Amino acid sequence: MESTHILVVDDSYLVLQLVRTALEDAGYEVRTAASGEEALDLIHRFGLPHLALVDINMAPGMDGFEFCETVHAFSDLPVIMLTAASEESTIVQALNQFAEDYVTKPFNVGELIARVRRVLRRVGSFAYRLQPIIRVDESLQVDFVNKQAIINGTPVSLTPTETKLLYILLRHAGRTVTYEFVLQRLWPLEVAQEDRLRVYVHRLRRKIEPDANSPRYITSERGIGYTFAKGQA
Repeated sequence: MESTHILVVDDSYLVLQLVRTALEDAGYEVRTAASGEEALDLIHRFGLPHLALVDINMAPGMDGFEFCETVHAFSDLPVIMLTAASEESTIVQALNQFAEDYVTKPFNVGELIARVRRVLRRVGSFAYRLQPIIRVDESLQVDFVNKQAIINGTPVSLTPTETKLLYILLRHAGRTVTYEFVLQRLWPLEVAQEDRLRVYVHRLRRKIEPDANSPRYITSERGIGYTFAKGQA
């Protein structure tokens, strides 16, 4: 079984070392980055992690919000925000847009690990092995960072929304995800309707399915949602 990989992004060396040690002692595989740019480079090189712990305030360069906005253009990566900010509006913004949870610095290591475990239990483990290019089966691979599916060796470009939708479905492969769940994950700050989702599912099927009218990967559960068939990676 694949180890759970966690990416920690913080501009404080001491915080990175403290969190790395605590997470590794708890049994997780950990990579650390001192900036959003370095974290994105790690994702390009090694693929998406199962969870990211991200400092809101980093300088210079992109802050935690900018990093999350970039990553969430091609995935629905679960995030726990690390913040020294006590402003309620900052925390609310993080939770509304990107974060599953938050931890305010200075934090108790035991509480941090408890929150990590709780988030991972809630979101579940990714259904496929997380690598730079994820292999679904002999016909379909997915390169989330570059927003493309690879169909029988041929790259096919995906829009950011199509890419994120595919991530959500792949993460829950073999299980039905409801319309409401997918809508909230794709457009957290909008009131979106099922018809809008159906348009994107239709477009995605046309790109990745051998026959969009008789889908192999994305099947519909009438009145409930969608299921991505679990392939043999």
